[in-house]
Amino acid sequence: MLLDLLPPDLLVFAFILTCLAGFVKGAVGFAMPLIMISTLSILIDPRLVVAGIVLPIVMSNALQVARAGWTEARAALVEFWRYIFVVCVMIVVAAQFLTVVPVRVIYAALGVPVAVLSVVQLIGWRFSITPERRGLADLGIGVVAGGLGGFAGVWGPPTVLYLLALDTPKHRQLAVQGVVYGLGSVALLAGHLRSGILNGETVWFSLFLLVPAALGMWIGWRAGDRLDQGKFRRATLVVLIVAGLNLIRRGITG
Repeated sequence: MLLDLLPPDLLVFAFILTCLAGFVKGAVGFAMPLIMISTLSILIDPRLVVAGIVLPIVMSNALQVARAGWTEARAALVEFWRYIFVVCVMIVVAAQFLTVVPVRVIYAALGVPVAVLSVVQLIGWRFSITPERRGLADLGIGVVAGGLGGFAGVWGPPTVLYLLALDTPKHRQLAVQGVVYGLGSVALLAGHLRSGILNGETVWFSLFLLVPAALGMWIGWRAGDRLDQGKFRRATLVVLIVAGLNLIRRGITG
């Protein structure tokens, strides 16, 4: 069934790039779906790619939550429950419109602010969100992140920028990302089961990508454990810049 979807050379292509995406996910806690979407769709039908990333996203975020520890995960859930709720609702809603809304418009609209804000922070300027504005930020950023998640399986960049603005410590940030992405990935799975993107045929491609995603994450964990808070923040911002530029490229090229 897998070979009915893609020839062997494209399966190897998908395996290698998914392993790379898993490495980045393991090292900094996010960006796996963004890397997979922006690279695999060069040669593979973007809708098949969206179907393919669903199960690796669920698996990788479950592993990330487990590795961070259930105590940290529960604390993250309590602190960010409003944001998580908004993201999950928007993912399910937006997934239903994947076949009718031009995703390239959404890519470009998000890519520009992600890239610009990340560059500004990398050169030394930092922005923050005060406790009084947390409720509004949960709603606004959650809508943007969840909307992009439903359309393209990518809700990491807005979430990471939000956590950086809150000056979240490395260990807590990884736990929060795991919870947000984990519950969001379940919503993505439900949304695309309903939309028909993930079905009895495309699920085989998603199952195939579980192996390179797990392998890449294992290697990435070993690299990420060696980063202190400052290096972790810089590495995260660099990944965000690359992610933002990729979003802009996809918005321009389609």
